[in-house]
Order: sequence, then C-alpha cells, then structure tokens
Amino acid sequence: MVSFSVASMFFHEYTVSEIFSFVSRTGLNAMEFWLETPHFWLRDLPVEEVIACRKEHPELATLTVHAPILDLNPCSINPDVAEVSVQYSVRSVAIAERMGAHILTVHPGRRTAKRVPSAADYARFDHFVSAIRDAATRNSIKIGMENMEPIVNSLLCTPERMRTLLDEEPWLFFTLDVAHAMAKSADEPVRYIELCSDRLVNVHISRFDHGKAHFPLERHASMKAVMDSLKDHHYNGSLTLEIEDLNLPRPLSAEEKIALLARDCTFMQEIME
Repeated sequence: MVSFSVASMFFHEYTVSEIFSFVSRTGLNAMEFWLETPHFWLRDLPVEEVIACRKEHPELATLTVHAPILDLNPCSINPDVAEVSVQYSVRSVAIAERMGAHILTVHPGRRTAKRVPSAADYARFDHFVSAIRDAATRNSIKIGMENMEPIVNSLLCTPERMRTLLDEEPWLFFTLDVAHAMAKSADEPVRYIELCSDRLVNVHISRFDHGKAHFPLERHASMKAVMDSLKDHHYNGSLTLEIEDLNLPRPLSAEEKIALLARDCTFMQEIME
C-alpha cells in the first residue's frame, strides 16, 4: 500500500516536534526525515527526540530517512571530503534503523569538476557503494540510490545506468526523483519506472518548471502521468513530496505550508488509492 509523505526540509525553519505536528495535519500518513533538518542536525542528531515524536504521532505510520548530502560528496577528488561523506552515509544506516525507518535514501555523488566523470570518479563511487553494501548487510533497512539531474558531472542520471547498477548490486534499491528526471524530458520519469520498477521503494515527487526542480504538484498533468505509470506498475512504496519552498512566489507561514501539502496529498490519494 502506497504511503503519502513529505520531506521534513519543507519545514526546515521549525523544531522537530513542530514538524511532526504540522505534517500530521496535512492528511499525509508518512514523513521522510532529512538528517540535515536544522533543528536536528545542529543539535548533535538527537535520535531519541525523533523516536519520541513518532510515538506521539502514530498517524504518521511510515518513516523514511534521507542521508546527509548538502556539503558532502562521496566521489570528491578531495580524499578527506570523500571519506567523511562515505562515513556519514554509513552512519545514517544505523541512525535510520534506530528511528524505525525502513528506507534510507542516499545520493551517488558527482565528479568535482564540471566535466564528464572519469574512471577515477567511478572508482570512488564503487568504494562508496561497497561501504554502503557492508552497512546494509548488517541492518534490515533498504538503501535507495537516487537518480541525479542530467548534468555533465553526474554519475547516475539515466534509466539505463540505474538499471545497470541495480543489476550489479542485487541488495540495492531505487529512489526515483521525478523532478531530476524531468530535467531531461517529461517522459523520463516513466522510462525510469519502466526499467527499474522492480526495485523502486521511494519516489520523490515534484515538478520541474522554469529550469528549477521541486515545485508543488498543483494537479499538473505531468504529475498525474507519473502517478498513473506508478499505479500501472503496481507501485506500493513511499510517495514523497519533495518541495523547495524557495521556489514559491513568497515565504509561506506554517499554516499555508500545511494547506499546500493537504492539496497535493488529496491529489495523490485520488490517483493512487
């Protein structure tokens, strides 16, 4: 059964307890908790606080986690940056399991220079995958590798490359970022679904518009087409609204954000249920 979720970073300026309270009022029944949510990240990652909030909000029955990515790059040419990035992803596996999450999404990294990835970049990526593989075998959580935007230094930005990786790593799963795929074309998310639906466990759903990613759904036909494809392929994982509030025409209050999510939640439920 599909769960309807939102990334916690949409409420990035609020406390952890406020975020859980706000999401519980949207009609959504799940959350993707980003470890870089400021009130969590900047206070030494108080995992017990998230666990307590989950107990207070049983209506949010499903929790997924997103590993840190903002200052990190496991494929960095700087060996120190690469190592700390790998370490945080490995650490995130254990944190996600402690929180009671069932899916952890990770990013593949990128070539540091804005050039086509080289053999050395893919070697660093292989090291990253190996470290995550070792962590995954010690835990029950599913690791979802996310597709990136189709820019020159991306290592993982085509359906074919994702399919190859999944075939090479049978323990690994897939997080589809719809807006990242739509940066290539409106049809690209469906191509990912058709090639990789057997390993798809999480979908970051948002629109790509005006050259930017992560706009609200707003009942857009392109979003309906993606969800229709997911339904046709019997998708039953997490459907996660990933919205960048800086893309909105003006800053929204918490109440306005709740109302926006409620509208997108209703749209998703109408199609997927």
